[in-house]
Amino acid sequence: MEQKNYHNSIAVAVSPATAFVGIANVGGWWAKSFQGRATTVGDKFTVQFGETKVDFEITESVPEKRIVWHVTDCFLPWLNNKTEWTGTNVAWDISSKEGIAHIDMTHVGLFPGVECYKACEDGWNGHITGSLQDLLTKGAGQPQ
Repeated sequence: MEQKNYHNSIAVAVSPATAFVGIANVGGWWAKSFQGRATTVGDKFTVQFGETKVDFEITESVPEKRIVWHVTDCFLPWLNNKTEWTGTNVAWDISSKEGIAHIDMTHVGLFPGVECYKACEDGWNGHITGSLQDLLTKGAGQPQ
């Protein structure tokens, strides 16, 4: 059986450059507790939500087109496997057509059958289609 990684996409009337900068502004749309940088290869950052903590490293970065966050460590206290995200990748692909930036996010390694899938799917959906989209279109997201 093929694994179908979590995927979501949005289309917003911004430039690819604005979309790239917005995605990298992790503290502006995802996590109020954000430390580090999330722009260029080798950058490292951490997000924290209470006891939940995830460490990332940027492994690919092509401005205005693609950025990949690699999970180097995590602590997900509500799961049996508290490090379930470790080793997964969050890939952001940006394209543009007629003044609309199309942002595709795939969390490689987060697929139906892993313990976190449903809760993490719900979380990502809200952050991407709500907070990130608001950051890009209204200038302010709702990081948690």
